[in-house]
Amino acid sequence: MPVGAIIGLVVAFILVAVAVTLVAALVVRVLALRHQFGPEYDRLVREAGPRRAHAELTERRRRVDRLGIRPLTAAQRARYAGEWVSAQERFVDSPAQATGAAAALVSAVAAERGYPAADQAQLLTDLSVHHARRLEGYRRARQTSERGGRAPTEELRQALLAYRALFRELLGPAPAPADGATRAVIPGSAAAAERGTATQGAAAPAARGAGRE
Repeated sequence: MPVGAIIGLVVAFILVAVAVTLVAALVVRVLALRHQFGPEYDRLVREAGPRRAHAELTERRRRVDRLGIRPLTAAQRARYAGEWVSAQERFVDSPAQATGAAAALVSAVAAERGYPAADQAQLLTDLSVHHARRLEGYRRARQTSERGGRAPTEELRQALLAYRALFRELLGPAPAPADGATRAVIPGSAAAAERGTATQGAAAPAARGAGRE
């Protein structure tokens, strides 16, 4: 085989290998974005197209990386967990007030962890990086909260549950007991809050009853 033909085949092989590598890298990047952002990825692709969605989500990751998001201390975690229990317990008598308090707690915990929480639109964008699967519920909850007392009790209950899901993610896991010891559940503590929010709580059936009155 002529030398020129051999060189041509080698060049063609290299070009094909480069193309395959680039395609594989793109596929891996798309899969990583879809895995991380979940429904938010699908929403942006529908609204802006794949290329703009990928650029937007990549920039979100860079921005949040620069924020230096930090975990809560044990004391902060216990304090916010106790405040959540208090807010949830108010739902029976004042659903709108309790839901508003829950919304404020989500913003407060986000700010404590390092998210700029003053701008709700920016907060939504930033939260999508690590909490994308809670984002749609949080959006709906914010819309319900804006209606306040005009929202039906059942919608307020659903908003409270959405806030709770995001709140618990932002709160983070409870510190492991030292030396494997079993900790007592102290009222108002993080562990107490987790027990209080493990189910829909007493507020749910009460809310349903309130909705029928």
